[in-house]
Amino acid sequence: MTEHCCMPGRTSGGARASAAEPARRRASGLVRLEGGTFRMGTDDRDGFPSDGEGPVRAVTLRPFRLASTAVTNARFAAFVKATGYETDAERFGWSYVFHLLVPEAMRASAPSPAATPWWLGIEGAAWHAPEGPGSTVADRQDHPVVHVSWQDAQAYCAWSGGRLPTEAEWEYAARGGLDQARYPWGDELTPRGGHRCNIWQGRFPVHNTEEDGHLATAPVKAYRPNGYGLHNMVGNVWEWCADWFAVDHLARPLEDPRGPDDGESRVLRGGSYLCHDSYCNRYRVAARSSNTPDSSSGNTGFRLAADI
Repeated sequence: MTEHCCMPGRTSGGARASAAEPARRRASGLVRLEGGTFRMGTDDRDGFPSDGEGPVRAVTLRPFRLASTAVTNARFAAFVKATGYETDAERFGWSYVFHLLVPEAMRASAPSPAATPWWLGIEGAAWHAPEGPGSTVADRQDHPVVHVSWQDAQAYCAWSGGRLPTEAEWEYAARGGLDQARYPWGDELTPRGGHRCNIWQGRFPVHNTEEDGHLATAPVKAYRPNGYGLHNMVGNVWEWCADWFAVDHLARPLEDPRGPDDGESRVLRGGSYLCHDSYCNRYRVAARSSNTPDSSSGNTGFRLAADI
């Protein structure tokens, strides 16, 4: 298991064959990004150097397209309806849910990782029932889909005629044209006191003041977009990237980098509604995390990319 404060992982499960139909259309409605050379990573010691956030390096990308928002519950439902796809969470029969979102009567009996007791393994939790049996996404159609593994995200992207973004593409897009800023909008977390992303306020993990208006996920367009017209590139939900996770960035080409050829965990970017500067300020643009490809949780989603 990948023990992590941000999202726990599964112990096993392995690769699986996709149940999705072949792509039937070219991915549409994506923002064209021109690429070019940008400074990726950070040498900021206030972050997590051991995560491989640095060194700052000049990376060059070819043009690509990226969705302006994370994939929503409505869009994922259309995929499932068209293909009959079964997610990893459904296949395993359970997924991780943050403890404050679970009915109190269920908390005592739900298993949780020793290192991250705020995560509970809830039977029946899945993309369409984010808090387990009895919960629904009927009133969250415009929220990001969660409880999706990297493998699930891959299947959706293939059906949609797209792909997951590489980690370099994701960071280039998140920066919105700003050079080495901490966040997609600049260096100040709450400019003029205004919230620009959905993260934790209060005392983690027991009390969220919800100053940004949300306890859990927010609608995918809840906050103003960055300079490239992309919404919620940090906060709300972690987003899967295509790459295997590694920290030796200078060992590979810096033109359209794709990460190592293999590994144990896939890259996640952007942080989530559970990030708090007291333990996990990974809502910074250069922050990174990872998890095993079959892992799922209530704060992990993805967005669609495509070639030009």
